Amino acid sequence: MPSSKKSLTYPTSHKSNQADNYHGTLVTDPYRWLEDPDSEETRTWIEAQNQVTFGYLSEIPAREKIKQRLTKLWDYEKYGIPFKEGESLPDGSTERYFYFKNDGLQNQSVLYTLKTLDDQPKVLLDPNKLSEDGTVALSGLSISEDGKLLAYGLSSSGSDWQEWKVRDIETGEDLQDHLKWIKFSGASWTHDHQGFFYSRYDEPNEKTQLEDVNYYQKLYYHQLGKPQSEDILIYHRPDQKE
Repeated sequence: MPSSKKSLTYPTSHKSNQADNYHGTLVTDPYRWLEDPDSEETRTWIEAQNQVTFGYLSEIPAREKIKQRLTKLWDYEKYGIPFKEGESLPDGSTERYFYFKNDGLQNQSVLYTLKTLDDQPKVLLDPNKLSEDGTVALSGLSISEDGKLLAYGLSSSGSDWQEWKVRDIETGEDLQDHLKWIKFSGASWTHDHQGFFYSRYDEPNEKTQLEDVNYYQKLYYHQLGKPQSEDILIYHRPDQKE
């Protein structure tokens, strides 16, 4: 380990004169400027902090050995619990099996599907290919009752905001449906497989969408093939913002 006597020089974190009066009590908030994650000042501060942190970590002699050991321990196949959707019926409904599998060191498990337990599994959705830098994650999924369509939610950079898309399970191709401004919601398909219910918020301010508090969540119905602007508002509570 690095010497405990080694001194670290931390970046200067200046204090502002920010203060708020709450019902007669003055509350100082000298680091309010750090609440803006996109300001040049905040980004410079974060970069300086990272240089100190990783400069220290890089000098730990055992770090590489620990990494190698943990990598070896984690490098094994991992399977999720298989589940079945759909039924083989005269109306064309298809019975399918689904499961998640991780080869060992993949950042995210891959979703596979097969029609019978004896079939060769095929990849339905590989979240590791959603972005080059790995910052887009699969954050939700819902399969239609006929086993033909997959609605799935995506989250970028750890945000609670989700975008939902729809994939044809047989072809593996995405449909044109693309829903945005969704948080804390799944997708519930209708029995006719023509659409699903979901909850969303009004479109936020683009510059502050990652900071603002969201109120007045609304329940919508989305019909396949239609733009989100034509989704039907099913239920909302203008008298209960939360």
